[in-house]
Amino acid sequence: MNYTLLGRSGLKVSELCLGAMGFGTENGWGADKATSFRILEDFASAGGNFIDTANRYKDGSSEKYIGEFMGTRDRDFFVVASKYSLFDNQTNPNASGNNRKNMMRSVEGSLRRLQTDFIDVLYLHIWDLLTPIEEVFRGLDDLVRQGKIRYAAISDTPAWVVAQGNTLAACMGWSPLIALQVEYSLLQRTPERELIPMARHFGLTLTPWAPLAGGALSGKYLRGEKGRIKPESKRLDARSQAITETVVDVARELGVAPAHVALQWTRSGSFHCIPIVGATRPEQLAENLRVVDVRLTPEQLERLDNVSAIDLGFPGEFFKEEGVRTGNYGGFYDRINVNRPTGFGQLRR
Repeated sequence: MNYTLLGRSGLKVSELCLGAMGFGTENGWGADKATSFRILEDFASAGGNFIDTANRYKDGSSEKYIGEFMGTRDRDFFVVASKYSLFDNQTNPNASGNNRKNMMRSVEGSLRRLQTDFIDVLYLHIWDLLTPIEEVFRGLDDLVRQGKIRYAAISDTPAWVVAQGNTLAACMGWSPLIALQVEYSLLQRTPERELIPMARHFGLTLTPWAPLAGGALSGKYLRGEKGRIKPESKRLDARSQAITETVVDVARELGVAPAHVALQWTRSGSFHCIPIVGATRPEQLAENLRVVDVRLTPEQLERLDNVSAIDLGFPGEFFKEEGVRTGNYGGFYDRINVNRPTGFGQLRR
């Protein structure tokens, strides 16, 4: 694998991120310790250094396995991203949420499980709609200054909250965010309405979870295979099936797996994107890693864009109206040679 910078930082990470949510066998599924170690070893051998986990993944087993594995390797090679917000017990009202108290206690727990002195990237996991944004950003900056985390990031949070926080950080001299993690795939393109234009404006790297839509975009459900997606899920409805069929068609043309096409599509937009590829079996990881050699033609990208297109809603669709463009640009819209970092409806070009 090659390497890229994470957000507006000098941090060099692999072009794919290994998702470790399945490291552990709690909840009746996942990889045991030996298998998790094999996956980590294979990822590192391929040049992968970017690993995504969280305090709650497999009740802490994910962080524990990663910590034990790094204890036998060069810790500084790995860029470990973890998260705080989700509960680790249900007896303490401050053992969950975005508040400073939970942030500090959660990070201390993650450090113990990871057997390390620092977390490379700490994400706020899910916005709680309660905590003042200045409390969050001051807490993250304090952790950076204490050396317990190196960089701050955010996940599953409204665009306006992220924008407010990053602007506040710039004004106060606090550590800015460098990455945004949200669900994004050919079956889930709604982040293109607000979240991705915001991320592109602030120079945040997008690190999508579920880039294969829980395996739906691998085509296995079209083949009648079983999985963890419930039959009534939108990932299996008529629209999703039509998108997946196009993915399968493109894959057949290229002689690659459908998963490669779906993953490469996320990497082909006009914004910086590092998809998170999960694996609970070594052969699953090996298959996903092959995406780095896949190239989609402009015609194939257009087909994928068209079959999965969404209505951007207001103001996205409004900005695309010819009358609005004429009125706002005086007829010069297509003659102005400038990057439009906050433009709507141009994210797939």
